[in-house]
Amino acid sequence: MNLLLTTDTHVPRRARLLPDELLGAIGAADVVFHAGDWVDEATLDLLAARSRRLVAVYGNNDGPALRARLPEVARAEVAGVRFAVVHETGQARGREERCEQLFADTDVLVFGHSHIPWDTTTAGGLRLLNPGSPTDRRRQPDCTYMTAVATAGALTEVVLHRLPRRGGS
Repeated sequence: MNLLLTTDTHVPRRARLLPDELLGAIGAADVVFHAGDWVDEATLDLLAARSRRLVAVYGNNDGPALRARLPEVARAEVAGVRFAVVHETGQARGREERCEQLFADTDVLVFGHSHIPWDTTTAGGLRLLNPGSPTDRRRQPDCTYMTAVATAGALTEVVLHRLPRRGGS
């Protein structure tokens, strides 16, 4: 199963549109994970329409309308891999231990909020993935998203994709 991981799209606050490369990758994915901070319902509707399966949560910048449509934490099993999705995990220091306790029944935790790509595995085997942001790089060199493959209970081919810079990034 081909996966796409994204978060912190912030449309239309940080970008007017999602990058074409991201939209194309969404169409190629079997499952799309979005870890919150959509900002507008139109982006949720767009991803829901283009995705075969969307697993998504709301973030701290998402208002009542998005919160009414999305959970704070989402869970899904894909090809035998147990996923959880949440927007915020707190400060980087102690993240692995904190998340390992909170998501003990999970193989992979997809999160956002910081706009900083993150890929670590805890001592207990929980994989933590933050795909960064495809529209708001903040202090990062590039806007980013991730792809991966889930098969036979394993997550493989995790790739951080760097998007070309556009004006105002």
